[in-house]
Amino acid sequence: MVEELVTAGVALASVGAVYLVAAARVVKQYERGVVLRLGRLASEVRGPGFTMIVPGIDRMRKVNMQIVTMPVPAQEGITRDNVTVRVDAVVYFKVVDAADAVIRVEDYRFAVSQMAQTSLRSIIGKSELDDLLSNREKLNQGLELMMDSPAIGWGVTVDRVEIKDVSLPETMKRSMARQAEATRDRRARVINADAELQASKKLAEAAQAMSDQPAALQLRLLQTVVAVAAEKNSTLVLPFPVELLRFLERSGLQAQAQTAAAEADRAAERRPSGPARSGASDAAVEGGEVGAPPPELEELPDAEELP
Repeated sequence: MVEELVTAGVALASVGAVYLVAAARVVKQYERGVVLRLGRLASEVRGPGFTMIVPGIDRMRKVNMQIVTMPVPAQEGITRDNVTVRVDAVVYFKVVDAADAVIRVEDYRFAVSQMAQTSLRSIIGKSELDDLLSNREKLNQGLELMMDSPAIGWGVTVDRVEIKDVSLPETMKRSMARQAEATRDRRARVINADAELQASKKLAEAAQAMSDQPAALQLRLLQTVVAVAAEKNSTLVLPFPVELLRFLERSGLQAQAQTAAAEADRAAERRPSGPARSGASDAAVEGGEVGAPPPELEELPDAEELP
């Protein structure tokens, strides 16, 4: 009798141990346990720690409550300004209601992934290329709103969406490079023109100051010579003032005028004296023909025709 009792006790202990092992569950701190009893959702979601279920009747599914980082595969689309681009992104989401994540959607990870791809293609078609390249913060917010609205019903909330990279065709890259180069060239030309304008104003002021003091021009010339000679060059370049050239030109014209007047005076002194000759000479000089006879002598006959 005692042996039977011992055997029964051992059997009950073994059954209890097996039941305990089958019914015992441990839920981690970042997880929640959703229990389905005979296919129906239990009213209580099991929290972290040790918990018990009814073996064969209850089925518990653990749901991760951490933030999940999911890369979105690169999506190719055409922007609103007809440019073909390839965009990839990353989604940060987490489960806020474990029961809805298990009951309302078959696989919430797959559902979020497909929704992210669809939203990304939609945002590409609604945006322009400049927005994809420079205004990504606004596009990220639009993607987050598009994904968060249906995800709330699945017990999932989208924490953040980031566009990682935008791939452009090679032809578009070359066109953008030429555009940037042309923009830089335009800015350089404008800066050079502005510098020339400022320099011309300063040079005009310097010229005005030097015109008031003629000795300043000579001092500036000497400073230029010293600056050139400081480099120990074998060739020395001396700047020649334009005013000096004009002075020499005016002096040359005056000298030519004086020479012409002196030659005219010497020619007048060499002519024979006489009233008729003087009158003819004066008439010739006034008429502009020095060697031509006066008009009244042109009508006289030749010497052979006289008696």
